Amino acid sequence: MKLFNDVAITALKHGAVIAYPTEAVYGLGCDPTNESAVQSLLELKQRDPAKGLILVAGDFKFLAKYVDLTLVSNTQWQQIQRSWPGPVTWILPKSENCPPWLSGQYNSIAVRVSAHPVIIALSESLGLPIVSTSANVSGLPPAMCAKQVNLNFKHQLGCVIDAPLGGNDQPSKIFDGISGQQIR
Repeated sequence: MKLFNDVAITALKHGAVIAYPTEAVYGLGCDPTNESAVQSLLELKQRDPAKGLILVAGDFKFLAKYVDLTLVSNTQWQQIQRSWPGPVTWILPKSENCPPWLSGQYNSIAVRVSAHPVIIALSESLGLPIVSTSANVSGLPPAMCAKQVNLNFKHQLGCVIDAPLGGNDQPSKIFDGISGQQIR
């Protein structure tokens, strides 16, 4: 995985979109601070930019600058922390540091702390979270393996990390961090 990690980090630093395994499906990702890379990802996926995106990392320290925890109660924050690391995404109020190309039309941002070793390695090496959206064209089933990613996106990606999925049979659950309501 170290070789793939180096190739993936180089690709991310140069504004490319990569594919990588998550807990349940393959994801497309890029450097969230690079607006051009995010636009490329949205074009590949044919996703409406207004919908916003998920940020994922192996540690909350990489996500903290994008969320406004002053609007989250201690009880809510404890509930969120109990679910991490793991396949649970929380929609939280966005901070002033969160660019609109990540949050879309919303005043919130979706974030997840993952236990997947590839995601941990990528965020640690990059020093940032990575954008996370399923590796498929919007409306089509997500890719479940590197071969399927390569078939779907041909040579449009900077790197496809061929490693095992995390063993979950469903994509991450998504909850509203303020109301606690399950969104997906």
